[in-house]
Amino acid sequence: MQNFLNKMKLIWTDITLRKRVLFVLFSLIVFRLLSAIPIPGIDTAELNRFLSNNQFFGILNIFSGGGLSNLSIIMLGVGPYITGSIIMQLLTIMVPALKRIYHEEGEAGRKKFTQYGRLLTVPLALIQGFSLLAILENQNILVNLTAFDRITNLTIVVAGAVLLMWIGELISEFGIGNGVSLIIFAGIVSRLPSEVSQLIFTFDVSQVPLFLMFAVAGVLIIAGIVFVTEAERPIPVTYAKRVRGMKMYGGGSTYLPLRVNQAGVIPIIFALSILLFPVMIGTFLSRFSNIILVKISQILVAFSQTSILYAVLYFILVFLFTYFYTAVTFDPEALSTNLQKNGAFIPGIRPGASTSDYISKVLSRITLLGAVFLGFIAVLPIIMQHITGIASLAIGGTSILIVVSVVLDLIKKIDAQISMREY
Repeated sequence: MQNFLNKMKLIWTDITLRKRVLFVLFSLIVFRLLSAIPIPGIDTAELNRFLSNNQFFGILNIFSGGGLSNLSIIMLGVGPYITGSIIMQLLTIMVPALKRIYHEEGEAGRKKFTQYGRLLTVPLALIQGFSLLAILENQNILVNLTAFDRITNLTIVVAGAVLLMWIGELISEFGIGNGVSLIIFAGIVSRLPSEVSQLIFTFDVSQVPLFLMFAVAGVLIIAGIVFVTEAERPIPVTYAKRVRGMKMYGGGSTYLPLRVNQAGVIPIIFALSILLFPVMIGTFLSRFSNIILVKISQILVAFSQTSILYAVLYFILVFLFTYFYTAVTFDPEALSTNLQKNGAFIPGIRPGASTSDYISKVLSRITLLGAVFLGFIAVLPIIMQHITGIASLAIGGTSILIVVSVVLDLIKKIDAQISMREY
């Protein structure tokens, strides 16, 4: 407790750190205010009825930071930006030029790569915004709209998505932590008061054992997430002794920490972004009278988070994206080269290609554990939903995973800032 109070005191007394924390808080307040500004033409009663029975839009509401629940100007949230990032990461595998930009051109290349992702966000926001607004109008949630109203609403939601992307990047640059993750985190946390109050008002004594079981399961899930997120495989590294003049340098030993879950919460976000499209397309096609389109619409709409197929694909996507994101962000060959340049080596392993192969082998093994765990945690709420029939669980599991991962990452970033200023 004393250590925590000392850290809080240091955060407040250090001018730079205080400005970073206050900037994050201010940005999140602006984000929450934007999520309360609705677009024109909404039938509120119809919107509440539609959202209360639609789990797909409940998941989509996570990405909008709660902005979809009242059709705010940022109703698309960070979804287009995340989708654009996914596409750019995939293109690094298929397009050698992009791979060179991302891996070989250093910080300048990464900035260029990020800029491409920003530009891609705009057309994706146009597509997602048009589809979503068409779905809402088809459900009689947006009523009495003229062609000018439709264009205005589309312009507003696209601008809102770009604005939210900008806020997220400002948080990453001038605040602490990942801005996009913090926006999603703030949207999830903002729903807690209403969900707790709803639970209190609908409380039934006969459900006490069930709630206790869920509470225990929740604690175990959180503990498991923390354990796997913090787990690492240390690889011993030894520095060769070097003689310069009359002095000897190096010769020390340390270790290289490889995390079991290198990708963090990103695979979950990637997988959800991909799985949102079939249901959105199916709902959009339901407005047409063509028999073939109606049949396709029924198949796509049936593909929801309550289905076994959804759970299987969800697990597979999380599993694959864990490996994919780890491969993109962690380069064993570059690490091996840096070790060799600094006169370091892994005992019993030759420097160069052998070191790179050894690190890749170890990383592949530990990532398997992280990928299986993330996939299991992602689909566990869906399994429990089928067993208990409580629909809200399908959303809760993903939310817990994101919240815990973001909080752990934020704590590490704050500790790093504090340590840097102490030394």
